[in-house]
Amino acid sequence: MRLLTQRIGVLGLAWLLALSSGCGEQGGQKTRKLIREKHAPRVAQLVIDDIVAHRRGLASGADRIAAGFVRVSGEQQEKEMRQALEILRSTKRGVRELIISPMSFLAAVGMDGKVICRNGDDDKLKGMDFGKQFPLVARALAGEVTYGLGEFKSLEKNGKPSVSLLVAAPAHYGGKVVGALVLGIPLWRLQQRLSRQLQMELSGKDGVVVWAYVYQRDRLHHHGTPPDLDGLVPDAAARAAGLARSPGGFTGAVQQYAYWYGYGVRPLRVLGDDVGVIVFQMDPPK
Repeated sequence: MRLLTQRIGVLGLAWLLALSSGCGEQGGQKTRKLIREKHAPRVAQLVIDDIVAHRRGLASGADRIAAGFVRVSGEQQEKEMRQALEILRSTKRGVRELIISPMSFLAAVGMDGKVICRNGDDDKLKGMDFGKQFPLVARALAGEVTYGLGEFKSLEKNGKPSVSLLVAAPAHYGGKVVGALVLGIPLWRLQQRLSRQLQMELSGKDGVVVWAYVYQRDRLHHHGTPPDLDGLVPDAAARAAGLARSPGGFTGAVQQYAYWYGYGVRPLRVLGDDVGVIVFQMDPPK
């Protein structure tokens, strides 16, 4: 946890010191400053806080249901483990960090690396070899609480792969690792969580329109954002050019329908060298 916090502190300092000045637009200057000094560091801290909380909650949950990995097997194990996963997310008996998580799945993985089951009835993960597919899961089965990005093939023809933040924790029973729990948060759900948090924190201010987008490589991950605003987001080439000039991040401004929007591109290297967030805020009414 300390290393994560230290890393985000260093990156935050780089963001403040290395931001480029954009293209000299007169509009959006005040908003760009807010993004640079407040919103971007806040988003980075939210990501760190989420990782730390999920690591803590998942480790607690894994040990709590560890007996289910060894006391039964076969169909009975699957049935009981699925029930246990539901309990971990229940409001009365669950683990707080898992109850409030924006995860899309919570899965139990055996020592062979294969998924025993996931929460919910629509179980398309059962039998998947997570240990082989995701090195971070293999590390969890070796005793380490881990996290990182994982890619899932689309179930739709010609569909794009889904990219998720994965967290994995070993389950201990009798002093030994007997399995692991793995959860997944799609990047578009992470984007929603960041946007909603910013919007909630700024809801008392008149005229504030703010959104966050998550990028990974050349892809933009988002859902429920305004279509008109989507078209203003710097594309992969623009992001690469801006970050080449200013590796800590950069700001800019664009105009649409007589309104100026300030934006900031902020790397989130705690998730990977090619991952980051783009924060947009409309200039408040005069």
